Amino acid sequence: MANIVQFENVGLRYGAGAETLSDVNLTLTSGGFYFLTGPSGAGKTSLLKLLYLAQRPTRGIIRLFGEDAGRLPRARLPGFRRRIGVVFQDFRLVPHLSTYDNIALPLRVSGVSETDIAAPVSEMLAWVGLEGRTEARPPTLSGGEQQRVAIARAVIGRPEILVADEPTGNVDPDMAERLLHLFESLNRLGTTVVVATHDFHLLGRIPRAQMIRIEQGRMIDPTGSLRFPPRTNA
Repeated sequence: MANIVQFENVGLRYGAGAETLSDVNLTLTSGGFYFLTGPSGAGKTSLLKLLYLAQRPTRGIIRLFGEDAGRLPRARLPGFRRRIGVVFQDFRLVPHLSTYDNIALPLRVSGVSETDIAAPVSEMLAWVGLEGRTEARPPTLSGGEQQRVAIARAVIGRPEILVADEPTGNVDPDMAERLLHLFESLNRLGTTVVVATHDFHLLGRIPRAQMIRIEQGRMIDPTGSLRFPPRTNA
């Protein structure tokens, strides 16, 4: 399979402090399923930010969809980001929009007509068990319900890459299992899935999934499942 993401000797530093990420070499293949694990403060969220282009690396090269993301002109970034679905740890729902409208937002931004929006939004509402909360605003939803809206919004456009930061952290075990099946179904359609999680019970639920482990800002390969790209002189 083709490589959809490549990190080559990537480092990330915030301000003048020590590097948060150091010498990250990582390859993700198109259609792969990956669990990103590691202790709190290891750099998981920082790695995800680089992946969905919220942050640029201090050094090294990141290639997405075959292009050097660090050299993309600003005008092309929105188009690249629409190819990546993101489930944020803090949800980032639009507070004045209903559950329906939050989930529909990516389709509307992409120019999908209103007549073509209703069916996929209804399908997502059923998948995440929120059929009865269609008109509810985020402030009236529980943390778990907000998490489910955030997940539905991230996957409705069938992104080429799905990045999820602790997506099951605010739901019960049954809903966590259901959401994981949603991610797996999306993955079987060809989406590359990266799930950051502390829940080790999830790790064995997707037999073909690979584990990426990060500790103190560096990649760890305890299982031999990771494949690293060759170093370059670029």
